Amino acid sequence: MHCSRLALSLSPKILNNVMNRLVLLLTMTSISMMMFAQENSQWRGKSRDGVYNETGLLKQWPDGGPELLWHNEELGEGYSSAAIANDKIYITGMIDSTGYLFVFDLKGNLLSKKDYGLEWNENYNGSRSAVNVNDGRLYIFSGRGVLLCYDEKTLDVLWSKDFMTDFDGGKLKFGITESHLIVGDILYATPGGENNNMVALNKRTGDIIWSSKGTGKPSTYCSPQYVDNPEMPVIVNAIDSSLVAFNARTGEMLWELDQKNPYGMSPNTPIYGDGKIFSTTGGGIGSMLLQITDGGKNVEKVWSNEMDNKMGGAVKVGNYVYGSGEKNRYWYCIDWNTGKTVYKDNKIGVGNIIACDGMLYCYSDKGEMALVKPGAEKFDVTGKFNITLGTNEHWAHPVIYKGVLYVRHGSTLMAYNIK
Repeated sequence: MHCSRLALSLSPKILNNVMNRLVLLLTMTSISMMMFAQENSQWRGKSRDGVYNETGLLKQWPDGGPELLWHNEELGEGYSSAAIANDKIYITGMIDSTGYLFVFDLKGNLLSKKDYGLEWNENYNGSRSAVNVNDGRLYIFSGRGVLLCYDEKTLDVLWSKDFMTDFDGGKLKFGITESHLIVGDILYATPGGENNNMVALNKRTGDIIWSSKGTGKPSTYCSPQYVDNPEMPVIVNAIDSSLVAFNARTGEMLWELDQKNPYGMSPNTPIYGDGKIFSTTGGGIGSMLLQITDGGKNVEKVWSNEMDNKMGGAVKVGNYVYGSGEKNRYWYCIDWNTGKTVYKDNKIGVGNIIACDGMLYCYSDKGEMALVKPGAEKFDVTGKFNITLGTNEHWAHPVIYKGVLYVRHGSTLMAYNIK
């Protein structure tokens, strides 16, 4: 009331000046908030589904592939993908059994190199999990099961947890490969122990929010998925030979469904969409689509398919799922609604897949990188080149950031211009 009387008592000129200053203040405040906003990055994109949100990318590659902008051959051993946020690239590797965090700018200049302790050196040596960049902090999960939280600017350790000793975690034959999940202020990860099967931690302190006995079975190299179910938020994960779901708020195990991989390995993060969950595993087991029922407390199987992806993931683009098989060594296009195989093709070797700007990026275990136009007609390759730099297996998942395709092959990180 008093403000209204004051405004009426001011001359139009003074009132106009006040309003202009207020608009300027609000504008500057908005710009400042945007400048200081933190960009986050996690495993396989914003929704962990392998789909990246950029536009204006090439629909066809020239002979020999897109331009190689830069590369670095000093990462040591490892299979972890790049994490990119706030115009910095974070990636891990192992040198002489020690794990290192490497920080690059977007031109490939090394900004920092920091050791984080013993890495996995028993088989397929090197780092595994992608760095999680979240609200000014970096989270690194070593193959030895040590989870560390760093300050993004100073790289000081803020807290750490040893999943093998703190949570009685189960040691895995090939080390911890899980890329943990952060939703809001909660970090979800899978010790895979008999009593601490899955845990939720305060991401700022590392304190336990809940611990669930779950199945009591070992973890199986899988990174969990968050299902933003309106009635009850759910965490879905693969544990041993099962697909399981937990109440994200309490840790209560909601349901368990057989997914019996003969090797006890189901590394692929489930995909969530349209109230349904898609999961695939190798060893000839195949894929399945599940319908969420009872507000998240149960699921019903909608269909199954022979596509048995080992660890390269799948993507949903439109009404189709794309991915490749392990024993069934083809690239598949599957109808999301019916589970019918629309086509399968073996023009390139099987492997990893991501999607962006209406195109598929397929990275085969033979080192082929292909650009593929999705659709129900055919596996339409519009560009292909061979990854010749780097070492060991072609297993790291590619990443796209600001028109650049980042490919990690063992000791080498490469950046290709795809804009």
